[in-house]
Amino acid sequence: MSDEKDNVFDPMNALLTAQSSRPPQFKSIDIHTLTPFQRALMTIDGTVTKFIEAYTMEHVLVTRISQSEQVIEDEYTWLEVDKDSPVTVRKVYLHGEQSKIIHAYAVTLIAPDMLNNSVDEGLKTQGGSVGRLLRSSKMETYREFLWYGSQRFENLPDPLSSFNGKDFLSRTYRIISDGKPIMMINENFPLHRQDESH
Repeated sequence: MSDEKDNVFDPMNALLTAQSSRPPQFKSIDIHTLTPFQRALMTIDGTVTKFIEAYTMEHVLVTRISQSEQVIEDEYTWLEVDKDSPVTVRKVYLHGEQSKIIHAYAVTLIAPDMLNNSVDEGLKTQGGSVGRLLRSSKMETYREFLWYGSQRFENLPDPLSSFNGKDFLSRTYRIISDGKPIMMINENFPLHRQDESH
């Protein structure tokens, strides 16, 4: 007789294309133990910022922590970037405008040669959401979900230092345009929210 848990619906199964290839720092997590809000964060195929705003009924700001160009020392399969190619590394966090509650920390690897001028210029001059930049540029894109789990970070930037050593719910996906990956995004959501009223 098959285990009853084998028959439990898992919405992640149909989404993920590379769960078995997730990096070792990603630990397994049972999606059935998450809140409906957390499950939605793991599966939403759209602008996370807008979803959090709708849930919290508060404007969410996307604040850029850093953005720099780095050279990939090894071939990076998921971004399809060759060894010694430059990529842009962008770190941001999402927080409530009034409440200051931190909702997410995201690290994006960007293949700059694959962007149109509007998105490229927006990334250089604006600190806002990547999703909003892509939407306003009318660039046709597709999100490919790769893996999810939980992570812990040490030595987080100052705005996030209170989360050092604490668990985040994490997912990684690629944004693809014209059949080529242009970005790889790792989104991290505090596993235990600061505001238990939502």
